[in-house]
Amino acid sequence: MIMKEKKLLLGDEAIALGALHAGLSGVYAYPGTPSTEITEFIQRHPLSRERNIHSRWCTNEKTAMEAALGMSYAGKRALVCMKHVGMNVCADAFVNSAITGVNGGLVVLAADDPSMHSSQNEQDSRFYGKFAMIPIFEPSNQQECYDAMATAFALSESLKLPVMMRMVTRLAHSRAAVEVKKDVLPTNALHPDTGKHWVLLPAIARKQYLVLLDKQEEIARQAEASAYTRLEKMEGKGLGVIACGIAYNYVKEVAPQGVSAILKLSQYPLPEKQIKELAAMSDSILVVEDGQPVVEQDLKALLGAGFPIKGRLGGQLPRTGELNPDYVAAAFGKESHVAFEAVKDVVGRPPALCQGCGHRDVYKALNLVAAEYPDARIFGDIGCYTLGALPPFQSINSCVDMGASITMAKGAADAGVFPAIAVIGDSTFTHSGMTGLLDAVNDHANITVVISDNLTTAMTGGQDSAGTNKFEAICLGIGVEPEHVRVVVPLPKNMEEITRTLREEINYNGVSVIIPRRECMQTLGRKLRKKKAEENK
Repeated sequence: MIMKEKKLLLGDEAIALGALHAGLSGVYAYPGTPSTEITEFIQRHPLSRERNIHSRWCTNEKTAMEAALGMSYAGKRALVCMKHVGMNVCADAFVNSAITGVNGGLVVLAADDPSMHSSQNEQDSRFYGKFAMIPIFEPSNQQECYDAMATAFALSESLKLPVMMRMVTRLAHSRAAVEVKKDVLPTNALHPDTGKHWVLLPAIARKQYLVLLDKQEEIARQAEASAYTRLEKMEGKGLGVIACGIAYNYVKEVAPQGVSAILKLSQYPLPEKQIKELAAMSDSILVVEDGQPVVEQDLKALLGAGFPIKGRLGGQLPRTGELNPDYVAAAFGKESHVAFEAVKDVVGRPPALCQGCGHRDVYKALNLVAAEYPDARIFGDIGCYTLGALPPFQSINSCVDMGASITMAKGAADAGVFPAIAVIGDSTFTHSGMTGLLDAVNDHANITVVISDNLTTAMTGGQDSAGTNKFEAICLGIGVEPEHVRVVVPLPKNMEEITRTLREEINYNGVSVIIPRRECMQTLGRKLRKKKAEENK
C-alpha cells in the first residue's frame, strides 16, 4: 500500500516536489517568472541536501539545457526550468536533444505567461514541443503537476526522448491541496551512455532524425492512452468542447447543459481518436486553451475546413491574454459576471524602483549627462532596472530581450548615433551580454556600457548572480581597455563623480564600461533582518 499525505502547494511547488519524489538528481534553471519557485523549492527541500541534488542557478537557459542533457547522458534524471522566453535562448540545445535522444529521464519545464504579467510577449511553448516532435504534458491542476512529473520521467526514459511540461502563470502561482506519496523513488544508478548518437555529425544526425520520426507513432499512442486526457460525454447535443490544461477548470465551472462532450486535453500530440469521436457527436467544437490557438489551428487541419471550429481564432474567445471563467462563459453564450468592480477613486500605483535603489542614482546621472547631447540614446535591458523607462526617469529608449542593450547600442553606433549608451544589469550581462560586448570590442564600437551591479538577480527575488565580483575581470578578458573599465558607487553624494565618469567615457572613442555597484536594498534588508534575528536569539 502506498502511503500518502496532503500538502498545500503552488503549482510550481507541486512540479518541484513531483520531480524530487520521482528520483531527481539535478535541476538546472535561470530564474524567470513564473518558473522561479520550482528551483527555489528544490533548493530548500531536505531531500536535496540528503541526496546531494544539484540545484545551483545557471548563467542562462542554454547552459541549463545543456547541463541537464549532460546529466541525462550520465544516466541520471534531470529537470530544466525556464519561463517561456527562455525557450528561445535554449532552442538550439532543446531541439537537438530530440535528435540525440536521452539516457536518464529529462523533463523540460516551460512556464508560459499569457497576458504578459511579467514578460515581453505571450508566446506558447507548445509550439516548441511540436517543433522538436516530443511529448508534451499540460497539467490542469496542482495534483496533475505533481503526478505528471513521475509519468514524464518514466516516459522520457521509455522513449529515450526529452519530454516537455508546459504550465501557465495562473497554475504556477495558485495553491491547492495535493496528495503526495511518502515513499520516494530512488535516484538512477550512474550509467553513462556510450552510443554514437550523441555525436551529431550530419551522417549520424540523419539517422537519428529517422529514429525520431519512427517514434512518432508511439508518442501519439501514448497521448491517446494518457491518464491525463479523457472524453467526458454529457447530456446535450451540438457543441463539443476541447479544454486544454488549466482551461478545463474554467469549462467545468461554466459549461451549460447543452454541451455534447468535453475532451480534457493534458498530453500532446493531439489524441486523434478522441477528437474524431468528439466531432462525430458534435455539430461544432469550441477549443478553450490558455495561450495561443495551437490546438485550434491543428483541429482545422485534422477535421477539415468544413467543420465549424470555435475559439480564439473564431472570435468566441479573446485573441490575447489569459482566460478566466467569464471569458469562457461568454464563449458559451452565457451572461458574464464580473466578480469585482474596479474601484474608481483609487490612484494608480504603477511599478517603480525601490526607494534607495542604486539604479535610481544611475538613471539620475544618465539623465543629467544625456541632456548635454541632443542625439543621445540609451538602450535598456531586461531586469528591475527596466523600470527606468517609466516616470520619474523615463531614461531608456529600448528594451527588447535579454542582452539586447549592448548589441543594439553597437548597431546604433554603427549607424552613426552618438552617444550610444547601453544599460544592463549584472545577471543579464552574464546571461547574454558578454558576447555582445565581445562584438563591440572586436569592432572598436563607439559605445558606453553601464553594468548596473546590485550583486544579485533582483527582479526575480534575489537569486545568486553568476558574475558577482567578476565583472571587471570579465570585461578585461573580453578586451576592454583597463583604463576604460571603471567602478563607481551609486549614491547621491557621489553624483558629481558619476556624471564626470560618464562624460569622460562617452567622449572616449571606443568601448567603455562603467560599473555602478551597490547592493540591492531588498537583499540587504533581508541580510540585516537575519543578522538581527540571530543576535537576538
